[in-house]
Amino acid sequence: MRRRLLLAAFAFAAGASAADLAAPNMNVVSPTLVTAGQPTAAALASLGAQGFGAVIFFAPPTERGVVKEEEEILARQGIAFVTLKLDFERPTERDYDAFAAAMAAQAGKKVLVHCQINLQASSMVFLHRVIVGKEDPDAAYQPVARVWSPPAAWKRFIAGTLRSRGVSFEPY
Repeated sequence: MRRRLLLAAFAFAAGASAADLAAPNMNVVSPTLVTAGQPTAAALASLGAQGFGAVIFFAPPTERGVVKEEEEILARQGIAFVTLKLDFERPTERDYDAFAAAMAAQAGKKVLVHCQINLQASSMVFLHRVIVGKEDPDAAYQPVARVWSPPAAWKRFIAGTLRSRGVSFEPY
């Protein structure tokens, strides 16, 4: 019975975050980790009320479709903001390492990881869940598969990053 109540509380917390965040391709990974495409300015302004303490963003503010004042909206709420730039056509293990360091720096906070569509964000969170969190790769890959089928460069990057860290998993 207690287990059922805990699972129901988890589902409610995950659902509440999902309902309150206007962003494309959102995946609630856990009560403290969400991935998504670019949230609206209004959604960004509501993150503090939803308990978010950090946002990690995979696109420079010069990209088309970003909320140019995102950093200021988050700063007004006391939310940490980290921008990570990577070459979408040529992701590297250094990009993953930068993301892992950003996640470690935000430990203990509820974190939103996003890019414009949730391609880079979902893939990096997958790697982090498997490499750092030691989660089952099959289960951890499901949010990525719901969003996209990575192109060749990302397939090589994901498989190579896992392999170099001793994880045997080929999701393709």
